[in-house]
Amino acid sequence: MNPLRSSAKSAWLNRTVIGIGLASLLSDWSHEIATAALPAFLATLGVAAAWLGVIEGVSDGLASFAKMASGYYTDRLPRRKPIAVAGYIVTALGTAAFGLATNAWHVLFARASAWLGRGVRTPVRKALLAASVPPAAYGRAFGLERAMDTMGAIVGPLSALAILEATQHNYRALFAWTLLPGLLAAAVIGFVVNERTRSAVAHVSFGERLRSLPHPYRKFVAAVALFGAGDFAHSMLILLAAQKLAPSLGAARAASIAVTLYVLHNAFYAGFSLLAGYLADRIPKNLLLAAGYALAGVMTIAIIVLPPTVWTMAAVFVIGGTYIAVEETLEDSLCASWLTKVTTGWRLASWPL
Repeated sequence: MNPLRSSAKSAWLNRTVIGIGLASLLSDWSHEIATAALPAFLATLGVAAAWLGVIEGVSDGLASFAKMASGYYTDRLPRRKPIAVAGYIVTALGTAAFGLATNAWHVLFARASAWLGRGVRTPVRKALLAASVPPAAYGRAFGLERAMDTMGAIVGPLSALAILEATQHNYRALFAWTLLPGLLAAAVIGFVVNERTRSAVAHVSFGERLRSLPHPYRKFVAAVALFGAGDFAHSMLILLAAQKLAPSLGAARAASIAVTLYVLHNAFYAGFSLLAGYLADRIPKNLLLAAGYALAGVMTIAIIVLPPTVWTMAAVFVIGGTYIAVEETLEDSLCASWLTKVTTGWRLASWPL
């Protein structure tokens, strides 16, 4: 075997990939503690369940705009890692600020602030990750990052249950605990991740930058946007399970089962992120992503037509975890692959494929 090719294949699992994955794990651990407890915390404030949808919708929308602005602005910077560190810090502080809330709009402001930081850091994190591995390993690198991120999403709800039990359901203490893993994530980005030397992109208008993207890539983005318009935050599944199971099991037991099902969801999310990343480097990425989108349709149909039992809710959570693993891993790796085709110069020269 060509030693250069062998070296390129092994080089993808490097310090930056591991550091970004660890930061994703810690940050997701932090905000998933809060997410698992959020429906019940809102209930203690005496607000309607619809507020959860408002909070998640506004926060996700703000995060989407922040991603677009961050991607455009940070392309012009010679160093982007400080922006990622700042984003992780803002997310950690915004999540911990739930503990100061006395009204639903306080939670909305804190969540929106946290997701603003998340939106700012996400394009930078993905760019740092893509720059650290050869294009042939994008699927594995992004799959590992998604899997480690989701390990945090498994530990987070379990930690929430343990903290609530230990503090006799003191939600303010629970939200304070989220600071520890959240700030550790920022430290990992700052001290472990290496940023490759790069040349800043020359300044052009946002519209001109969009027009310079190839037509097939714009079609890909349109498809992702169309799917996103029908998707929803999976924290809503917790509320769905708690409400559907409460008449037969009681509110307290239904809430505990809903969080447990969310852990199951995240376990499948983590496992299938690795599998999706492995397959993405071996079969056409667009077909695999289409299969993930189809699974999302299956989950939605199951929610509508299946009777609300523990087993049917478990099936919904499993399908949800599986499709989001495929979706996020493939969207990231396919996006990186498309942009590598546009800017092949230093990328392909840097890796002996």
